[in-house]
Amino acid sequence: MSMALTTFSFTISFILFSFMLVIASASDYGYGTKPELLYKPKSDVKEKPLPIGIEGLILCKSGPKRLIPIKGAVARITCLAVDEHGYETAPFSILSKATDSKGYYFATLFPHELSNKLKLTECKAFLEKSPLENCKVATDVNKGISGAPLSYCRLLNNNKMKLYSVPPFIYTSQPKPISPGY
Repeated sequence: MSMALTTFSFTISFILFSFMLVIASASDYGYGTKPELLYKPKSDVKEKPLPIGIEGLILCKSGPKRLIPIKGAVARITCLAVDEHGYETAPFSILSKATDSKGYYFATLFPHELSNKLKLTECKAFLEKSPLENCKVATDVNKGISGAPLSYCRLLNNNKMKLYSVPPFIYTSQPKPISPGY
């Protein structure tokens, strides 16, 4: 009986040792190098946010019903963002390229150039400057002074850019008359 017990004990010990060896080699206990993945699973890959384009017109109101395009005017785009903890950051701004002869401006914002930990929450377009001495007074038509929210969006060039269109902004030659307040 002792021979059978010894053989049985040896067999059980061998099986337990084999299981321990398999478990130890599977966990590697921090020894050796793990094989590198040639690809990352889809859930781990973070896609770059698409660039944002902002377009609009800047015009001069030179008469009761006369609007003319301003060449060389500039719009300002101001955005807010939140960090990875949900705290709002300080606003930041970019300027559009100067308007063309038709008063058209375009600005491009690259969210991936922000810190990876920031997420844009809101952007608004504002009048920034007019090159015309006789048409420099900004108006709040279409929120040119208070800020026009970027709301209407469409995808361009096979999803390569989000394009927002802003209603036309207006400069005028005369400030609004101030009422005496009587």
